[in-house]
Amino acid sequence: MDITITAEIKNIPLKFCTHPSLFSPSAIDAGTLAMLSKADFRADDKVLDLGCGYGIVGILAAKLISGRNVVMCDSSGTAVEYAKINARLNQVPEIDIRPSNGFENIPEKDFSLILSNPPYHTDFSVAKHFIETGFFRLAPGGRMLMVAKRLPWYKNKFTSLFGGVMVYEINGYYVFLAEKRQARPPQKVKEPNKLSKKLQRKYAKKSSCPKG
Repeated sequence: MDITITAEIKNIPLKFCTHPSLFSPSAIDAGTLAMLSKADFRADDKVLDLGCGYGIVGILAAKLISGRNVVMCDSSGTAVEYAKINARLNQVPEIDIRPSNGFENIPEKDFSLILSNPPYHTDFSVAKHFIETGFFRLAPGGRMLMVAKRLPWYKNKFTSLFGGVMVYEINGYYVFLAEKRQARPPQKVKEPNKLSKKLQRKYAKKSSCPKG
């Protein structure tokens, strides 16, 4: 049975159709709201909503800038289906919404903003893939914004790759904001391959497993 929820984020009224099998189907996830409170969407941004679920982040971005500048992806076919429904429901049907295990179907390397609420109920392997590959998918000067429940690992990973990170503690969540200040990463870091089948299974759990 479908669920309908409404919200107002950054003064934008939004409406979403969700499903019980998806993450946080009855209300906007508090971690997502924490991340969005630190999101600065600029008119010329090219945005990637990585692990979009039913579409909150990418649809908000599209309402603020333009759906033509937004790509959304998720490993769950159900999530992709509902994200497309919600893009039409919120009158931004032009968003590019793709099924993708991590960055598997995201070849572009010119994003200026990548946002993600990764599945942190598992170990750090999926988040590691998102951060490391995300670095290569950002244009120089591009930003990555991520929310998690844990601090040390994420802070160290962002710092080692990006050279620094801003950390905000909001309602029990940590929001990380890093900027790609250089065209190339440290020599020891190579662009990872696509998610392994093992990581694909972990990432797919995001749609049905609670985070924490």
